[in-house]
Amino acid sequence: MSFKKFFYKKVNSTNDLAIKKIKAGITKGIVIADYQKKGRGQQGKKWLSFKGNIFMTIFFKIKENINIKRITILNCKIIKKVLFQYIKKTITIKPPNDLLVDKKKICGILQEVKFNQKHKFIIVGIGINLIKNPIIKNYPTTNILKETGFKVRRLNLIKKIEKNYIKNLKLFA
Repeated sequence: MSFKKFFYKKVNSTNDLAIKKIKAGITKGIVIADYQKKGRGQQGKKWLSFKGNIFMTIFFKIKENINIKRITILNCKIIKKVLFQYIKKTITIKPPNDLLVDKKKICGILQEVKFNQKHKFIIVGIGINLIKNPIIKNYPTTNILKETGFKVRRLNLIKKIEKNYIKNLKLFA
């Protein structure tokens, strides 16, 4: 089993495109973009997008009565496990959904829940700093290249994320 993949050069937001795919009847997929013009984070904060980093959204049906806080933790743990394969340092979760290496943000996750035709969907936007990180006042950031000294191939990392979601899909259902 795999997710249907949608690749784009430039988008406003991968989460917004995932919502459109759900409305079009697609029940699970991954939206991947080279660049986001209007990426967003928690509480309407802007996600700064640098070409070469990962901007993706994975979406699928979930159980009607599943606990959203549990899903948030599960999403963070899935991405943390994948990142640890590359970064052999402690990766911490800063609630609700940032991943930090040495107290510096390397990944942000924006989770949304939508309904379509009586089905409940989880939309998980994932931004990972692969080769460049934004400079944010009072909020240190980093990237995988800086932490490891080597450049990770985007598609390899995306495939590992997909594989981990497939392996854990039953936890969402």
